[in-house]
Amino acid sequence: MNNKLNFVFWGTPEVASETLEILKKNNYLPSLIITAPDKPKGRKMIITPPPVKIWAEKNNIPYLQPEKLDEEFIYKLKAKSYNLFVVVAYGKIMPEELINLPKFGSLNIHYSLLPKYRGASPVESAILNGETETGVSIQKMEFKMDSGPVLSSEKTQIDPDETAPTLRERLIKIGGKLLVKTLPNFIIGKMKPIPQNDHEATYCKKIKKEDGLIDLNDDPIKNFNKFRAYYNWPRIFFFHRGKRIIIANAKLENNEFKILKVLPEGKKETDYKNFISSSL
Repeated sequence: MNNKLNFVFWGTPEVASETLEILKKNNYLPSLIITAPDKPKGRKMIITPPPVKIWAEKNNIPYLQPEKLDEEFIYKLKAKSYNLFVVVAYGKIMPEELINLPKFGSLNIHYSLLPKYRGASPVESAILNGETETGVSIQKMEFKMDSGPVLSSEKTQIDPDETAPTLRERLIKIGGKLLVKTLPNFIIGKMKPIPQNDHEATYCKKIKKEDGLIDLNDDPIKNFNKFRAYYNWPRIFFFHRGKRIIIANAKLENNEFKILKVLPEGKKETDYKNFISSSL
């Protein structure tokens, strides 16, 4: 095992636990994991641990779930003299003092080719905007969101029918492997961080449930890109007779947005043709 690095991993969702698995396979195990507190989930609001906590327990790695990243918490971390923080979708804004605390600073995996698509939804935004190419950037973190100098990046093509979950799965693998390649050279000072050009920066917002609403008469390519981007959540939908109708499957054919399956509110998934005929 590579025990020399003495790093802390910050992350919360599945994407972060999958990255941890890649690090583990390449002999990089964190000394400590920091993740979000357990939260109520589902209709029954059952208190559920985040995927990264589950991974930490399974792999016997100490973990913390702070409610606040306050002075008291920072003081605890200072006492341990960690060399590096690795941050993947942690979910909270880290104070500048915390970002700069370790000897080698903090690294973040971002799922776009920075400075493009800084922010919360780079994967979905690339698809929404009809990009044919995206990638992963390893950046040295600064306090301003996703603005840190880039250590390494890797491009990948976006397939015309590719959905956000499929693209994200590929980017997680690319990002994990890229981090593993980057770490040794970064630690020995062989890698020069390249500053981002702020004038070229684009930004993407956090996705809300209502963003899935579409106009069936809108541009077909725009609607298909929205279907691909919001495939898992929030999913795209329209209203029919006051009811929310989720588009469960669709395709772009001869520049026409063709709905294949729908999920009407309170009912089972059905073919769109059946839905139309039963609605007449």
